[in-house]
Amino acid sequence: MTKAASKEAPDVVTPIDPASAAFLIAESRSMPMHVGGLQLFRKPEGAGRNYVRDMYEQMRAEQTVAPIFLKRPYRSLATAGQWTWRNDALFDIDHHVRHSALPKPGRVRELLDLCSRLHGTRLAHERPLWEMHVIEGLRDGRVALYTKMHHALVDGVSAMRLLQNVLSTDPDDLDMPAPFAARPRKPRPQSTATALERVERVPASALRTGMGVLAEAAGLPGALVSTLNKGIRNETSALSLYAPQTIINQRITGARRFAAQDWPIERIKGIGQATGTTLNDVVLAMCSGALRRYLLERDALPTTSLVSMVPVGLNAKHAGVASSDGGNAVGAVMVKLGTDEQDPARRLMTVHKSMLDGKDALSSMTQTQILAMSALGMAPALVWPALRMNGLIRPPFNVIISNVPGPQTPHYFNGSRLVGMYPLSIPIHGMALNITCTSYDGQMGFGLTGCRRTLPSLQRLLTHLDDELAALEQASGVA
Repeated sequence: MTKAASKEAPDVVTPIDPASAAFLIAESRSMPMHVGGLQLFRKPEGAGRNYVRDMYEQMRAEQTVAPIFLKRPYRSLATAGQWTWRNDALFDIDHHVRHSALPKPGRVRELLDLCSRLHGTRLAHERPLWEMHVIEGLRDGRVALYTKMHHALVDGVSAMRLLQNVLSTDPDDLDMPAPFAARPRKPRPQSTATALERVERVPASALRTGMGVLAEAAGLPGALVSTLNKGIRNETSALSLYAPQTIINQRITGARRFAAQDWPIERIKGIGQATGTTLNDVVLAMCSGALRRYLLERDALPTTSLVSMVPVGLNAKHAGVASSDGGNAVGAVMVKLGTDEQDPARRLMTVHKSMLDGKDALSSMTQTQILAMSALGMAPALVWPALRMNGLIRPPFNVIISNVPGPQTPHYFNGSRLVGMYPLSIPIHGMALNITCTSYDGQMGFGLTGCRRTLPSLQRLLTHLDDELAALEQASGVA
């Protein structure tokens, strides 16, 4: 037992909310339910040979650990079988913080192979649900940090805010605690609370009375009828009824393949400005064209368009209005990717119109209605695989594509500059590929997480993304 654990207050058992508990219930050996992140750091000038080892030892020596990193899931007869959080009285820092070195020649390929293996391993439920791996051995001298946390603890946006909270914008700040260390809480307005505060505190929406929730839910039938009408007309919005069967939509194994690369945001924005579309539309169109090329190589492109589930957030400035630009993900839009279109410009317009239709559909709903509608849209993706009905019934959507905004100024950890950031996410049965993007310091980092067996040569999608960005530039006249 570490000093960090021994200093904790007596154990307090708190219930896990239903949305978070769902990730624990759905988890299996073939479907680990954790999200991850790969960060690349450039060492400061004058860093010695033992710089990485010293970084690791500093983390291991941390005396105080933030409460979120001490919680483990627990259920028993005493909790009536319900999932709860409790402090880990036997917290072992050496289990959670690890030091690895890449084999020669130390290319990015070896790094991504290691992250693929680490990401395919489940987190132990008898311990707090996170790991952090300090990785050295890249031949260009950079240091890598791979971190994974269970989705029951954080979503992608919360994880991004947590990252910003533990890094510094000051390159001369050389006395920083470990990323998982407890930090003094500063009094802030509720709208700008830190990530640690957000994930540890019950949201105000959870305190609504039953009558308030019922009042919001009363409007759901009308919203559902409108959405179903669009689905029947093959107009995607919050629900999709017309996704084709593809090689992506099969049962998966627990083995993962991770591929990552980034592109300048200015190139992506240039296409959007020339075509009257958004940055997120262009990202989706890049993915659409890459998937089209990938499936064509395997003679597996369906004649109808693939559909992507795109998580959206609530715009803090307009409560109740869906936005894909940030905020906690509370809903989903089903977007037609236009993979049946050969022309990249037409694919971009298809994505743009579909995204507008989806956001318009959600903008008329309250937060509760958005949450309920999105759960309804996601249900087939979870129910059909559980019943082993893959291939018998068409999937509600083909792929998940997320865009999580990140910091746009350089960040540092004890003088080391963060130079790359790439997210790893969760494939599920019937959805063997998950694409998550993160913006940072003028770059858009793409993280592709897939089932190693179901999707061979996943790294080919990186080449196709690069080709598609060039094709979109040419089609929009900015090349």
